[in-house]
Amino acid sequence: MSITHHPQEETLLDYFAGTLDEGRRIVIAAHLEMCDSCRRLIKGLEIAGGDHLDALTPTPLADGALESVLRRLDAADVAEKKGAAGIEHDLPVRVRALEPYELGKWRWIGPGVYWRSVAVPETATSRVFLLRAAPGTKLPDHTHEGTELTLILRGAFLHEGGRFGAGDCDDADETVEHSPVVDEGEECICLVAMEGNIRLRSFIGRLIQPLVRL
Repeated sequence: MSITHHPQEETLLDYFAGTLDEGRRIVIAAHLEMCDSCRRLIKGLEIAGGDHLDALTPTPLADGALESVLRRLDAADVAEKKGAAGIEHDLPVRVRALEPYELGKWRWIGPGVYWRSVAVPETATSRVFLLRAAPGTKLPDHTHEGTELTLILRGAFLHEGGRFGAGDCDDADETVEHSPVVDEGEECICLVAMEGNIRLRSFIGRLIQPLVRL
């Protein structure tokens, strides 16, 4: 796997700092599963952060702080196991970042194009979903109202920013306008986290937009 497109540095730093919203965090975590380069970067940041903490003057913990943290960790573990129970992830590659979340059924939204929901909490600021498109499919020309973070799980697409294959991450915002075309050879499956909506430029795009709430 040759990965040439990575998330923006600011996005990776927000992920490392724990300030990234849950939707985009899922996509970045999935990218890290596939990308050795970005995993090494995050590991380096963790080491640097540990060294910085070691150099700080120790501060006494408040009474009950350790017990409080352990309770929160236990609650998170139970929630993750509950979310993953009975969920079948029939994707072409294992995506551990998706395993705690329920996936909806594939829904047809246009010629050769299918959409699938990922059930993140309603409080998340990004909507997360999967897209599947047949080889040669031209997706509608569109711009964004917010961010659109896309990870390619299988296949490839091309647009003005280049060719994006398996493991590549397309980190776009409201300044970007593009017209993705799925590469020939095999279908393309992508994991997407989107803030706000996209604005579809074509007539067909405007017709299908209300169906998928993009």
